[in-house]
Amino acid sequence: MDLLNTYLIYLIPVFGLIGIVFMGIKAAWVTKQDAGDGEMTKLSGYIADGAMAFLRAEWKILGYFVVVAGLLLAYSGTTVKTSSPVIAISFIVGAFLSAFAGYLGMRIATKANVRTTQAARTSLAQALKVSFTGGTVMGLGVAGLAIIGLGSLFIVFYTLYVRSQGLNVNGEGMAKALDVLAGFSLGAESIALFARVGGGIYTKAADVGADLVGKVEAGIPEDDVRNPATIADNVGDNVGDVAGMGADLFGSYVATMLATMVLGREIVSNDNFGGIAPVLLPMVIAGLGLVFSIVGAAFVRIKKETDSVQNALNIGNWMSIILTAIATYFVVQWLLPADSFHMIRDEVTGGGLKDGSIVFTKNGVFGAIAVGLVVGTLMSMITEYYTAMGKRPVLSIIRQSSTGHATNIIGGLSVGMESTVAPILVLASGIYGSYHFAGLYGVSIAAAGMMATTAMQLSIDAFGPIADNAGGIAEMSRLPEEVRHRTDNLDAVGNTTAATGKGFAIASAALTSLALFAAFVGVAGIEHIDIYKADVLAGLFVGGMIPFIFSSLCISAVGRAAMAMVEEVRRQFREIPGIMEYTGKPEYEKCVAISTKASIREMVAPGLIALITPIIIGFAFGPEVLGGLLAGVTVSGVLMGIFQSNAGGAWDNAKKSFEKGVMINGEMFYKKSEPHKASVTGDTVGDPFKDTSGPSMNILIKLMSIVSLVIAPHLHKEAVNSPRIQKELQQRSMITHVIKVDKRA
Repeated sequence: MDLLNTYLIYLIPVFGLIGIVFMGIKAAWVTKQDAGDGEMTKLSGYIADGAMAFLRAEWKILGYFVVVAGLLLAYSGTTVKTSSPVIAISFIVGAFLSAFAGYLGMRIATKANVRTTQAARTSLAQALKVSFTGGTVMGLGVAGLAIIGLGSLFIVFYTLYVRSQGLNVNGEGMAKALDVLAGFSLGAESIALFARVGGGIYTKAADVGADLVGKVEAGIPEDDVRNPATIADNVGDNVGDVAGMGADLFGSYVATMLATMVLGREIVSNDNFGGIAPVLLPMVIAGLGLVFSIVGAAFVRIKKETDSVQNALNIGNWMSIILTAIATYFVVQWLLPADSFHMIRDEVTGGGLKDGSIVFTKNGVFGAIAVGLVVGTLMSMITEYYTAMGKRPVLSIIRQSSTGHATNIIGGLSVGMESTVAPILVLASGIYGSYHFAGLYGVSIAAAGMMATTAMQLSIDAFGPIADNAGGIAEMSRLPEEVRHRTDNLDAVGNTTAATGKGFAIASAALTSLALFAAFVGVAGIEHIDIYKADVLAGLFVGGMIPFIFSSLCISAVGRAAMAMVEEVRRQFREIPGIMEYTGKPEYEKCVAISTKASIREMVAPGLIALITPIIIGFAFGPEVLGGLLAGVTVSGVLMGIFQSNAGGAWDNAKKSFEKGVMINGEMFYKKSEPHKASVTGDTVGDPFKDTSGPSMNILIKLMSIVSLVIAPHLHKEAVNSPRIQKELQQRSMITHVIKVDKRA
């Protein structure tokens, strides 16, 4: 069986190749669709050019970062026995594929947007087909590249470090292979953080500027061609919600598989089975999830104008989840041994079982995977409830908008805070349940189960900004009302799917971070983390603070960039004659330049916090204090991510509800009414919450955990060689000697 599992390694990249092939087919289909008239294609060209200008500027800065970080990693790989300078290559490949995944999604999104607009002239069903197919290109591209990259590198490192040492999976060779492979995840998450923060600052600076001046002051529609910031706003949807989200979930996908593989190396069965199956299992699950996401995507369709777009997306999502769960059961039964198994002892410190007294079976492993799928589904459902139009939370914000701007803000904040309760209880139950089934490996494999259908989740998520852009092009092109009505229908659903996607991402990040935390503890050689120690408790509090200062930097960056955008839009309205009469052309490129420069400049500080803090704390205070820091960051970051994403999503859909008309105390209110203006203020406050700082929380907690995992061998070396540890080991040796002498007597 172990020999068969060894050859299974070479099939894993094939799953990714299947995803890439289908991505190419769907991308070609989208490109062949009608792009509309000359005005529509011209506007779409502005958006595509602005998006590429941002990516070129971002990649230039990130290129310097990747080179410097790669050199440092190459040097560090020479200082520890269980690492290698090859980790630098792994890091560069991860960074490149993460950026490339975002680029692929953004390229097709900027083609799908105008084609969705043109399709909306025909029917809602055709518009959904084009926009969702565009989103599917993103989902399949991200999952396919992640599996190809991780699977191929694992084959290389397995051949270099494990096969040459007699296939001892639990030995030093596999530890070295996985440590080098961690560089791939570090590269992916590093790019994801900068892409998510930079893209979020870009899109929200433009959005806030367009809303405050165009909608509130000038009284023109959101995507009116007369608004100088409207092109930058639509560009932001692509660089933030498509390229940023793509890099984000690419990093989550890889980190989840890596954490499970690290813990899988430490599994041994009671009949001395130490095979590669627990290491391979997360990659196989991911491959199956990718295949069944392709199947599920085929079920996303509607026939009539009155059919529910949300229901169509839900059907496709449920199909992919159910099929993946069924297939995973048989794969677990086939791959894992019949006997029970547990995690090996810590050979360095001589501690007890790393996983306590947990002994589990392959049925327990499948139970943990099922828990992960259930947790991911419940998190999406809860997020949908708190952010969807027509539900109690959004309706409560609408009612409070009738009494002014302040009460709207109060309502949104309270909804966001309330929305943390149910998700945290679900997460806590999921952690407890998955641990009960299979220990810490169960927690990590639950995260792998949750992330298995990432291709489908991201397809649904990327569909939203495509629909949003389509509506913007329809508005700017002054197409008939029924076209904008169809794109608004898609956009409203897209707002909810974007919110549920963020809820899914933060839930997966929580489980992944816990798995990475467990892997860090094992690699760093920590027997336990004692919060009664003053330094560990201090690290816990400092960790809890980091998401707050991170959020502050992100939100204040949006504020500063938005101020510059507001001033530029006001200047153009004031100085360019004929804008309001459609005879003068706004200078769109200047607004695009403001967002680009601001986002590139402002993304550096938050990124450095995530990268440098674990290194400083780890080497200055040791692995145990760093463990306390990670615990604080994880708990605080999950809560902040849920609160900000849900509050922003609820504010957004409360505002959109006024566009269709809402009844408050027996009176109907529409656009340009006083309650609507209050809802615009709430949405403006919520924009950086839901699209900049909130979704960045999941990358923050994962990136800090991965940095800690990468430096863990160095900390272990430092810990073993430190005077305090040497003294403790000497005392243990003396005690052991006394006991042996006593037994002889």
